[in-house]
Amino acid sequence: MYPELPQPISHQPQLLILEGSIGTVELFPAVWKALEDLTKHDENVRSNALEQIAAMNAARISPVVSYFLVTRIVEPNLLIRSRVVEILSSVLTIDEEGFPAPEDVRNSLRLYLAAIRTRQIYALLQVSAEYNELESCIALLLSASSFGGNHLVSILEERKNPIEIRKQAAIMISEVGYIYTLPALEKIAGRLEANLAGQKAMDFISQKKSAEVELLPFVEEAITALKSQ
Repeated sequence: MYPELPQPISHQPQLLILEGSIGTVELFPAVWKALEDLTKHDENVRSNALEQIAAMNAARISPVVSYFLVTRIVEPNLLIRSRVVEILSSVLTIDEEGFPAPEDVRNSLRLYLAAIRTRQIYALLQVSAEYNELESCIALLLSASSFGGNHLVSILEERKNPIEIRKQAAIMISEVGYIYTLPALEKIAGRLEANLAGQKAMDFISQKKSAEVELLPFVEEAITALKSQ
């Protein structure tokens, strides 16, 4: 008499379980299809894939998804990139039911954000320059980068960068609270003040401030905010 063989499983096993939230989900194949689509050349395909991930709340469920998604903060399409920012910031906040995302998911996201450099930070500033309503979301992501202030100062100092990007760099330094950037900000403010004084002293130059001098109020606000912490 042969031993009875186990019967084949007729249902899909639960692959992702929400800890700290109500219910379980069975969406693994759909998630991976969406992640694959995020690598496609077609912008509409990438956009639809991102919305599927958002609808399934997958970035809050899987550390793999959150880690993959954060690599898309340099997404070429600015609108899609802004959506990535929204989804990622939601991972680091409490949901509507009052639950945080699982700790391993948050840690996975913060691990990547801690290592971002000028290129990624510049990409985030492009989003906040175009979509001011996302400034708080971007500040939340940058708060995971201890050395992000150094990169923001470099972006702020670079005269070749668009003025709106440089303004956003000053705003983010203030929002996140990179206190160690104070000496650099004061140096930048001093240079901008000297430029403004030089313009006022030259009667033949229009009193309209140069684009760079427009930075001065933003830098001064950042200095005041950091000193008040």
